[in-house]
Amino acid sequence: LTARWEAEKEAIQKVRQIKEEMDQVRVQIEQAERRADLETAARLRYGTMLELRNRLEQEEKHLAEIQARGALLKEEVAAETIAEVVSSWTGIPVSKLMEGEIEKLVKMEERLHQRVVGQDEAIRAVANAVRRARAGLQDPNRPIGSFLFLGPTGVGKTELARALAEFLFDDEDAMVRIDMSEYQERHTVARLIGAPPGYVGYEEGGQLTEAVRRRPYSVVLFDEIEKAHHEVFNVLLQVLDDGRLTDGHGRVVNFKNTVIIMTSNIGSQYIKEFGGRDEEVMREMVMQEVNRHFRPEFLNRIDEIIIFHNLTMEDLIKIVDIQVRRLKRLLAEQKLDLELTDAAKRRLAELGFDPVYGARPLKRTIQRTIQDPLAMKVLTGEFQEGDTILVDVQGDEFVFEHAEGMPEPALAEAAT
Repeated sequence: LTARWEAEKEAIQKVRQIKEEMDQVRVQIEQAERRADLETAARLRYGTMLELRNRLEQEEKHLAEIQARGALLKEEVAAETIAEVVSSWTGIPVSKLMEGEIEKLVKMEERLHQRVVGQDEAIRAVANAVRRARAGLQDPNRPIGSFLFLGPTGVGKTELARALAEFLFDDEDAMVRIDMSEYQERHTVARLIGAPPGYVGYEEGGQLTEAVRRRPYSVVLFDEIEKAHHEVFNVLLQVLDDGRLTDGHGRVVNFKNTVIIMTSNIGSQYIKEFGGRDEEVMREMVMQEVNRHFRPEFLNRIDEIIIFHNLTMEDLIKIVDIQVRRLKRLLAEQKLDLELTDAAKRRLAELGFDPVYGARPLKRTIQRTIQDPLAMKVLTGEFQEGDTILVDVQGDEFVFEHAEGMPEPALAEAAT
């Protein structure tokens, strides 16, 4: 690798030296022509310059051969390099600096559906709001979008926030999550924006303002917003209206490149009771609860109030598919493949759903029933590199078998 680097460095220096010589010859040709010394000009143009061009062509060809296996050096700073440096300084994703977003935005729903299941209305509303902002049809002095997600636990509210962070900023970790149950007292407002001078914690900065100041391109998630003290809403009003906030140090923090998401369980009982049977009654009852709890000036500043619906069994099976794909990626590193029959997927969906917690227990269920026994079987050598593991259900138990030994109908069922 060192030898390749040295050879590439030498080739680049030769190319650069020849180009410098060519620039000098061009200057000499211009000077000769101004003096009307046509003989010298012709000798330089058709002799020296042609020779230099031939040498340059040979050296560039030599450099291309060296770099065929991947360039270790660059002759000049490229736009991609500048984008990466600016990205590391500002936290702005490289794709936002380099990539045209039109095609990406058009297919936004499709991308979000890869992670969030059964919430078509929510994904459509979020996608439309983001497209409005990107198309310049929204107030540029406000955040990209602000949403109030309503719905019971475990239906995808937080997952949609994570998916949105990954979609917009190419990083699922570009999300500032604040648990509003910690801000139920009046004095806790200072923790959001930072304590004023002379108070304990002044040097630390605010949990909200410091996080956004360091990462201005992010999704800000206020979890269980209904638990926050009413003074917190005065802070949020300024963010939603002006797109900025002044922290305890007197610095203005810009929220214009953030997406504000607030989640709440308000009205969940009506979603469970009427959801899927009478959507109009459900929506009306939920909105009555929302209007009773939140001030009108707060609700009027939110772009979209989105209701998340209960998950069906088909939705849960799709979530099982998503979780299994993640497990398959881990097994692929061990050169193993994994397939589940429809019966196994349905059984996981049944075990992983909880009426109170929604689909949240599903990940733990897969760990307990699939990953734990599978880990033991891999460690004991029951499955080895190149094997395809087929998971099926017999009675109430999950069984693991080599796919090669299964009948064709079982394999066909697993493949679907």
